[in-house]
Amino acid sequence: MKREKSNYVIQSVSHALDVLEQFRDHDGELGVTELSKRLKLHKNNVFRLLATLESRGYVEQNRASENYRLGIGCLQLGRAFAEQMGLIAQAHRIMGDLVRATGEAAYVAVLRRGAAVAVDVVEADRAVRIASPLGSTLPLHASAVGKVLLAFETEDDVRELLPNTLPRFTDRTPVERDVLFAQLRQVASAGYAIDMGEHVDDVRAVAVPIRDYARTVVGALAVAGPSYRFRAERLDKELAPLVVKAGAELSSRLGFETSARREA
Repeated sequence: MKREKSNYVIQSVSHALDVLEQFRDHDGELGVTELSKRLKLHKNNVFRLLATLESRGYVEQNRASENYRLGIGCLQLGRAFAEQMGLIAQAHRIMGDLVRATGEAAYVAVLRRGAAVAVDVVEADRAVRIASPLGSTLPLHASAVGKVLLAFETEDDVRELLPNTLPRFTDRTPVERDVLFAQLRQVASAGYAIDMGEHVDDVRAVAVPIRDYARTVVGALAVAGPSYRFRAERLDKELAPLVVKAGAELSSRLGFETSARREA
């Protein structure tokens, strides 16, 4: 009888990963005492875990405060993951072109563990711009990239991906499922999604799907910026067409062929 993989879990490795994951959702440094409380582990155990992770470059200590933060090893692993996807290698130049055309930041997000995760970003060279979302998780129901990633899934899959209660972030967040499903149908029909401050009040974004050779949606390409630069007219007449064009080019580079090309 085949044993479940959970039966092979090494507790010390699991605890080390628990330590790293505490930094994922925390903006700043953490100390041994705080980590001990969060993880319900003895401080000596936490110190030993941190010492091991520090020796391998996955955390580093601020000598002044004696607290810890993520190290360069995490960045290197994350970058390797992104590059192995193939998507990033093809996307970066296209995102650069999109930033030059729009003057706004561009990023690529993928679906991971019930959220949209930004895996590559090209910043806009402007005084006022959004903070880089690289590595951050964006809610599927309240972001342009999230809606794009949901819109081309089956309804059953969407229900599994969403939490039982949709959290509200702003007054514009769709928290009723029937409203969200109506929006997703519109996204699938239009070929792009718009976030009009549903996650963060003063941030706007427009996103399109990225498809591969198997016609599968493997990610989402978006531009984002402050609300005063993302007026409805500019979104419809300038930004959306540019992002749709860039998304089509990226999908083509990943082997996606439209029906017209396949029939020709």
